[in-house]
Amino acid sequence: MGLLSLAIWVPIAFGALLLAFGRDEHARAVRWLALIGSLVGLAVTLPLYGGFEATSAAAQFVEKAQWIERFNVHYHLGVDGISFWFVPLTAFITVIVVIASWESITERVNQYMGAFLILSGLMIGVFSALDGLLFYVFFEATLIPMYLIIGIWGGPKKIYAAFKFFLYTLLGSLLMLIALIYLYNQSGGSFDIATWHQLPLSARAQTLLFFAFFAAFAVKVPMWPVHTWLPDVHVEAPTGGSAVLAAIMLKLGAYGFLRFSMPIAPDAAREWAWLMIALSLVAVIYVGLVAMVQKDMKKLVAYSSVAHMGFVTLGFFIFNDLGVSGGLVQMIAHGFVSGAMFLSIGVLYDRVHSREIAAYGGVVNTMPKFAAFALLFAMANCGLPGTAGFVGEWMVILGAVKANFWIGLAAATALIFGAAYTLWMYKRVYLGPVANDNVRDLKDIGAREFLVMAVLAIAVLYMGLYPRPFTDVMDASVAQLLKHVALSKLN
Repeated sequence: MGLLSLAIWVPIAFGALLLAFGRDEHARAVRWLALIGSLVGLAVTLPLYGGFEATSAAAQFVEKAQWIERFNVHYHLGVDGISFWFVPLTAFITVIVVIASWESITERVNQYMGAFLILSGLMIGVFSALDGLLFYVFFEATLIPMYLIIGIWGGPKKIYAAFKFFLYTLLGSLLMLIALIYLYNQSGGSFDIATWHQLPLSARAQTLLFFAFFAAFAVKVPMWPVHTWLPDVHVEAPTGGSAVLAAIMLKLGAYGFLRFSMPIAPDAAREWAWLMIALSLVAVIYVGLVAMVQKDMKKLVAYSSVAHMGFVTLGFFIFNDLGVSGGLVQMIAHGFVSGAMFLSIGVLYDRVHSREIAAYGGVVNTMPKFAAFALLFAMANCGLPGTAGFVGEWMVILGAVKANFWIGLAAATALIFGAAYTLWMYKRVYLGPVANDNVRDLKDIGAREFLVMAVLAIAVLYMGLYPRPFTDVMDASVAQLLKHVALSKLN
């Protein structure tokens, strides 16, 4: 069993163990076992960085074994510069969520922690799969634990939100399944994704495939106008669910564009790039304006996520190295920053049991340490230089200007909206005099919450000040992808 298999199956095994043997009367032991499982899961991903050859665009740490012989389906894993960072990022966020949920979850603790560990392994499987059917199985399987997390531990409208999440994402994925079966037949009975990249497909076939993949991946990102499920889900989901959804699950859709849509249908990707850019700019600008009028903190950050992911898809479809690398960096940075934003809201919700901005005011007076962390994360959400939030957005804007000045200018305006809604929220929640008795009675964060905030703060600052380890890994793979799209069969 290689490193990638360990990264997938170790958290799944710990999750299954928790489901089988955990009981609420042993909640303390369950939490510790979940923490050990998440830490072991993170530990097995760390050797990947030391062994990764950054100058190579080929898949590395490859594992291949026969799975379903009759249909030539393989258990085929590997990572390249595009997928590499999402493996340790997923494991890292899982550790953070387990620690952050230590006290807030008091019922069915084993099922809650088990669902997150299983979800972690499944998401790493999506980023590692080099077989089309294996990718689809992992991609769809992630819906199950997240559906349960929302539907069991969510808010008052949790059932509605869980159904909306499940139906939106499942319906889009059914078209992707049809596309995968078509590619299987066209390739002479192979589910190997690399083989699909070399298929000489007609313009019509490429267009149909492009929109079949678009149906699955645009909903997952989510792109405007199929983003409406996300705010409802975020509002109802427990804090840990929101953090994992924003930090990792949204990235599955964006990753799909780079692994399937662009290399398999390169001519269609170039032909319909104008549509992708237009939808991305609508997300960046219009959804940013929608975020400004939100009264619920979670809803505001949810719309903020749609706007930030708009930068990702914009970067991908301007077809230059700065744009695609910037989109990837933005995905990683958004994982840290959005996770931190939702966990910060969770800290306040655990104390006051309200997400309404109007329920707070002057929190800095009673929670100064927490307010300092929240300010850093708010600045990162604005894209302040020196934080993770700046690097990806800046690269995408530079790439957009290189492709078309007006697209770059339109994207840059979104930074103003991002600063407006984030800082306005911070001002109303944290600054000024103490607004009410609930705020007056607040206790500052303890050692456990301080640890979570500090680790995320270090990640946000490190990536903002020294992004080179992140960008160096992806350069060769991005260059090869762009070369493949430029030299496609019908060009």
